[in-house]
Amino acid sequence: MIEGRYGGLQTPGLDVYAGGSRSEYGLWPLVLINSAIFIIFALSFTHPRTRRDWRSMGAFSAFVVALFTEMYGFPLTIYLLSGWLGSRYPAVDPLSHENGHLWQTLFGWSGDPHLNPVHLLGNALIVVGFIVIGEAWAVLHRAQRADRIATTGIYARVRHPQYLGFILVMIGFLVEWPTLVTLLMLPIMIRMYLGLARREEKAIRTELADAYDEYAASVPAFLPHLSRLRTRQPGLRGWRGTDRPSRFDGPPESTEVYAQEAATPTSTEP
Repeated sequence: MIEGRYGGLQTPGLDVYAGGSRSEYGLWPLVLINSAIFIIFALSFTHPRTRRDWRSMGAFSAFVVALFTEMYGFPLTIYLLSGWLGSRYPAVDPLSHENGHLWQTLFGWSGDPHLNPVHLLGNALIVVGFIVIGEAWAVLHRAQRADRIATTGIYARVRHPQYLGFILVMIGFLVEWPTLVTLLMLPIMIRMYLGLARREEKAIRTELADAYDEYAASVPAFLPHLSRLRTRQPGLRGWRGTDRPSRFDGPPESTEVYAQEAATPTSTEP
């Protein structure tokens, strides 16, 4: 993320008042640049096609814009907490951008706020989230080229890895730079993703019937079984209807379609 440091009297970890307070926000070009970077980065992984895809991407984009608006544009959370911050930390300039790293201020840590443990944890969640999204898209792309349903790789661990990836990225952003707006948005968006997943699975079950129920019983929706993280899942090659064409036999339109294969391979008679 693009950030700037400003001059003035400083302690090792916090910016302090030096003859008055000067706001270091209102940097709207940085709001636009950073929002565009992360939204385009997410688009490069997801390639939304359906209305449901765009709804998911739009909600994620709204979260990102709200985050960077407070980070560089208008610090609503800082303003709302300024009275409490001023009474608890009277020497701290609440409008200094460095003090916008609330964990650094609240814990009194010194040094670069981008290197404190909470910020590093947020970075790790963001990176892992984008890796999950990227892995999910790679499997979907290979399945599309092979004209089959995606069930390998990360899809053998969870049934909705793309939604899981978006949730991890948003939690990482919230951990890094907590704001009241994004704190309120996060549970709403998680609920939205869970609802989208349920509606997708309801549609899938109308086509896959018992086969998908068997798969769903062994593969969790969002949280992978810890015992399977270190083991390769054999045999998940995907289910394809043989009696009649199915709309799930073609490229999955980012609705994460998975199914369990039969227990034993079928044999053909001569």
